[in-house]
Amino acid sequence: MDGGGSGPAPNAARTADEVFRDYKARRAGMIKALTTDVERFFKLCDPEKENLCLYGYPNETWEVTLPAEEVPPEIPEPALGINFARDGMNEKDWLALVAVHSDSWLLSVAFYFGARFGFDREARRRLFSMINNMPTIFEVVTGAVKKQAKEKTPNSSSKSNKPSSKVSRAESRSKAKVPKDEEESSDDDGDEEAEEHDNTLCGTCGTNDGKDQFWICCDNCEKWYHGKCVKITPARAEHIKQYKCPDCTNKRARA
Repeated sequence: MDGGGSGPAPNAARTADEVFRDYKARRAGMIKALTTDVERFFKLCDPEKENLCLYGYPNETWEVTLPAEEVPPEIPEPALGINFARDGMNEKDWLALVAVHSDSWLLSVAFYFGARFGFDREARRRLFSMINNMPTIFEVVTGAVKKQAKEKTPNSSSKSNKPSSKVSRAESRSKAKVPKDEEESSDDDGDEEAEEHDNTLCGTCGTNDGKDQFWICCDNCEKWYHGKCVKITPARAEHIKQYKCPDCTNKRARA
């Protein structure tokens, strides 16, 4: 990719790694605009001006400017008119909105290059995999990255209290299957989750006794069970990739 322009150089290496480097550099520039350079970015997005766009360039710089005049443009264009919403909403919300559109633009540019360079399925999969391993601009700008890192810090033993039915199959396995939107939910959901814990009944004994005991959830029917009721220990759960309760196991055997 070229140093500061909007498109690939004529003899650019046409590989997933090269496109990913371009993606990372553009992403770095846009993150600067929305974090360290936010005051300058805010001033440049004057609502009195025409439709403005936020561009990230392959040399890790950014620019707020008008969209390209040529049609079709050399590469996909960012969201138009980000400046019009600047004074109509909370600054944090506005920055988050710009971040979301910036993420969308980066993906469109990366896959534009993928199509232009004739990437096959494996190359596209590799490109998306590398992109997906990085936090989004939205996650960086809203602070979700720090929050997720904090939540991943182990602070309990394997014999932990009963987890939420939406948090993990067996918390002792430390392999939580948590949708990002649920990981990033506010602490206001804590009371609702606590109430859900109290109302959860063991699928075997039908009680919710032993809240401090080890519980495990069936990956098939999503019912919770006391570990002792289904003869599963925390140590054994560590080695179970997908747990199926006795009922689901028997149903499959009968079928």
